[in-house]
Amino acid sequence: MTINKPIIFNLARAGDQSRYSKLISSRAIRHISDDYKEQEREYFAVCNPTLVYGGDFDKRFEFYWEALQKKNLVKKQGRWAYFPWISTAVHILEDTAFQRVRTARNRVLISEEEQAKYYNSVVGIAGLSVGNSVALAIVLQGGARHVKLADHDRLALSNTNRVRAGVDSLGVEKVIMTARQIYLLNPYSKIEIFPDGLTKKNIKKFFNGLGIVIDEIDNIAVKYLIREEAKAHKIAVVMAADNGDNAVVDVERYDEDHKLEYFHGRLGKVTYDELTKLDKFGIGRTITKHIGPENVTDRMKESLLLMGKTIVSWPQLGGAALLNGAAVAYCVRKILNHQPIINDRALVSLDELLIPNYNSAGELERRKKSTEDFKKMFGL
Repeated sequence: MTINKPIIFNLARAGDQSRYSKLISSRAIRHISDDYKEQEREYFAVCNPTLVYGGDFDKRFEFYWEALQKKNLVKKQGRWAYFPWISTAVHILEDTAFQRVRTARNRVLISEEEQAKYYNSVVGIAGLSVGNSVALAIVLQGGARHVKLADHDRLALSNTNRVRAGVDSLGVEKVIMTARQIYLLNPYSKIEIFPDGLTKKNIKKFFNGLGIVIDEIDNIAVKYLIREEAKAHKIAVVMAADNGDNAVVDVERYDEDHKLEYFHGRLGKVTYDELTKLDKFGIGRTITKHIGPENVTDRMKESLLLMGKTIVSWPQLGGAALLNGAAVAYCVRKILNHQPIINDRALVSLDELLIPNYNSAGELERRKKSTEDFKKMFGL
């Protein structure tokens, strides 16, 4: 059975060296990446920024490198991360130095204190379509060493228009696929996977220790359960929905407002049991009600009316998934650092920003009429 997390070796230890050598001799490790000197060069620069633009930086680094070599063999320095699913071992810096170099280009956009809070928080991500982009955006920024991933599905070919994964991952559970991607960015990550998705049985375990939760699940009833637990644990929920080329971002601050209505009251008074009885069309109608028909783009309106006729499901675009990922990661970082962020909805609209005359009187009137027609046809 393939191990889906990296094994970290310290070759300065005899036991680790023996186990690593057996993997080499058995050809379990078939590829080796060793760019360790360059990593140490970057680390030296990060620790000594005043030397970087001096004329003798290369000379100063070589002195540093020679001193390291005198301490121990280079292969025994740092760590070796073995990724079983790609039969590859990579020579990397030890944890603290690795994280410092990996996030060096975040400063001063993210302060050291903010980076530490972001990294040391536990983040839960439920749903790994848009959620995959969210996870990667957070980890790219140096956030969330400890991540919990929940999804019951496997990667299908039709997912690859919006999920950043290749055909080599077809049929792989999305939780495993995403965990592997995170580990390749940060081998020192701690990842918990929930391959059954979120259920009444496992949701309390998922929420245990969370600092924030991202909701990207399609199942509206499970969305309800997420908010029940978020309110009980007094943590924020961030959710983003594709809307054509755009994003609809919802922030629910149960960490600040314990009386907050679920979904900001946009669904009215609903119960978990009622939501469990919805079919695919009912879910689509309810989600549309939540997003607000006035916010739905023309082509999304058209597509929702064609489900089961000429298309299988509501469409989603890769660019929108990436836009959602960036927007949610922004919200998550701000919330975890106790910085001002809305307790409401934000529309991230490329259409509004980039289409000429988008908010002209004629266009506003046209969209208003289109929305009213859509509400009637869609039963809203």
